[in-house]
Amino acid sequence: MLKVTDCRVQPGDCAFLIDDGTTSILHDTGFGFTGYQIADKVEKALNGRSLDYIFLSHSHYDHALATPYVKRKYPNAKVVAGRYAADIFQRPGAKRVMRELDGKFAATCGVSDYECLVDELAVDVMVDDGDVIKAGDMEFQVLNLPGHTKCSVGYYCKDLKFMLATETLGVYDGDKTIVPSYLVGYQWCMDSIARVQQMEIETLIAPHLGLLNKEQTAFYLANIGKACYEVAHWKADLIKSGHSDSEILELYKDRFWHGEIRRMYPIDALNLNTSIMIALIKKELLGMAI
Repeated sequence: MLKVTDCRVQPGDCAFLIDDGTTSILHDTGFGFTGYQIADKVEKALNGRSLDYIFLSHSHYDHALATPYVKRKYPNAKVVAGRYAADIFQRPGAKRVMRELDGKFAATCGVSDYECLVDELAVDVMVDDGDVIKAGDMEFQVLNLPGHTKCSVGYYCKDLKFMLATETLGVYDGDKTIVPSYLVGYQWCMDSIARVQQMEIETLIAPHLGLLNKEQTAFYLANIGKACYEVAHWKADLIKSGHSDSEILELYKDRFWHGEIRRMYPIDALNLNTSIMIALIKKELLGMAI
């Protein structure tokens, strides 16, 4: 029986501990400025046992930057990530952006002075699509799922019909709202969703939300493609009718930024991500030069 512990500290964090009693996996690690607190939550949940693995879904700071803080407490934990993400973590420009974004959001949360460990961010086990990771008695198949980022990956345990999802599948509020999140390719996102929908999945960990029950999982999987398609074409219609990017952003916020989504989706990230998605729709659906 799997136990899943929510190790998030700050709304917008993404860190969930999976434990079958003998082997433990932290799926994503969260912001850097909450890193030590997340590590403390992991320690409390494990109650003296070791952390065995850290599985990263992609390279964004809100999913990966707490990794070095957790590694300081658990130096033997193996960090697993896609090969593309591992490369990104070595780029000075990517590290600078992660540091800046983390610091900016930390300031909005009242944290102005903390130790940034982005230079310690590294991957121990680089994986590719189709690879299988043996974590104790659990086996996870790696799925490349580009769309949110090029480096997005999911981890699928066939025996348990269980998946560690990535943000390419959208951000879910646990009820009826799914917010699409394609930042590098709308069609890539649709293709990744279609791939996941072909798999036998009864429960999953949704990004930023946590473990879904069977009913939530069924709704999420049945509706992610529809949500992605409908919102993309809604934006395309707004663009064709002459709405400006800023007007579309405000309409987008009116449609999505409320309830649980508002709590876990920082406004700066929403503004940036929406502007990127509008540009992708112009390019991919409308054939406009951007």
